[in-house]
Amino acid sequence: MIEIRPLWTRRTAWTSSAVQDRLRRLNLITVMPPLVLVGLILVIFTSKTWWHVVIQVIGLLATVATAERWTAGDFIRVARPCLVLTAFVWLAGALSDKSAAFYGLAMVGSFLIPPLVRHRFAALVGLAVLIGAIGATNLLVHDDKVAERLVAYVVSPALGAVLSTVFMFASQKFYDLVAELEESREKDAELAVARERVRFASELHDIQGHTLHVVKLKVALAEKLLHRDLDRAQEELREVHELVGETIVQTKELAYAQRRLNLSAELENAKNLFEAAGIHVRVERLAEAGAGVDELLGQVLRETTTNILRHAQARQVRITLTEAGISIVNDGAPDADTPVLSGLSTLRTRLADQGGELTVEQKDGRFVTAAAFPEKGSR
Repeated sequence: MIEIRPLWTRRTAWTSSAVQDRLRRLNLITVMPPLVLVGLILVIFTSKTWWHVVIQVIGLLATVATAERWTAGDFIRVARPCLVLTAFVWLAGALSDKSAAFYGLAMVGSFLIPPLVRHRFAALVGLAVLIGAIGATNLLVHDDKVAERLVAYVVSPALGAVLSTVFMFASQKFYDLVAELEESREKDAELAVARERVRFASELHDIQGHTLHVVKLKVALAEKLLHRDLDRAQEELREVHELVGETIVQTKELAYAQRRLNLSAELENAKNLFEAAGIHVRVERLAEAGAGVDELLGQVLRETTTNILRHAQARQVRITLTEAGISIVNDGAPDADTPVLSGLSTLRTRLADQGGELTVEQKDGRFVTAAAFPEKGSR
């Protein structure tokens, strides 16, 4: 039994619907226009009667239906009946002296052969022989110009089928390569997010691990002093209470991205994360951030970096740093009526408390996140 695998089930079965939609649009743009254009040219310039127009249009529609389903990765159930239909179209064309009617059969067959797991060459030879055999029926009803008819109805259609199949082989290799690149990009993005989570977990461990160890020692010491030096035991317990309180504050700050950050380190970290995810990043440091604002700008950059990696399909990111603010622009923003701030909403309040403002804007697939301190820039 011949096994056929649709194009997308082999390379991109695991990918997100957004990636599959982009790949399908790429296929539609590159395959459908030339396919339809050639078909229409054959209809317009080779048809002699209305019957010729009808049979060629039927073959063209079958080809378009197969191509459309091919771009969606679900074409086998459509291609097989279309193959039978275009075979009858070519037979009708051969018998009615219409040599261009082979186009539909050649194109539908060329879609079916490349996805075959085995016996591709045999299938290609079989397709060429089938087209040639159907075309040879023209010689049964016309006995003049035998050599010319052999070329027009047997040799040329068979060669056309071979050439169109070779073209589809090359196209499939190209789309496989694009799918692999998209697959690699998504894996890199997931890895970048995983690294960010590991970094967050590491910081959380630094905060709480040390505290819990110290608390354990102080509680043990207080227990020993409880019956010998009550005042010292109370002092140790008071320090434990203060230490736990400080840890709670630090944990909240870490959870809401409010822990003290180094802006230069965050710029370098964001650049490394984007590059690891296959995103081209450009950093423009027009000026160094003013004193007192670099920490908040670092928090905005960190949160925005995480949002881009998790929610956007970005290919380019531009980070611009000035004395009074920072701007992060990325493409690949998902369609939405109103940008969702999520983690940035907390930062917007904190910036407002410090005299700053946080703005987000989404337009034409681009997402802009900007934090600014107007008073700092006017000095």
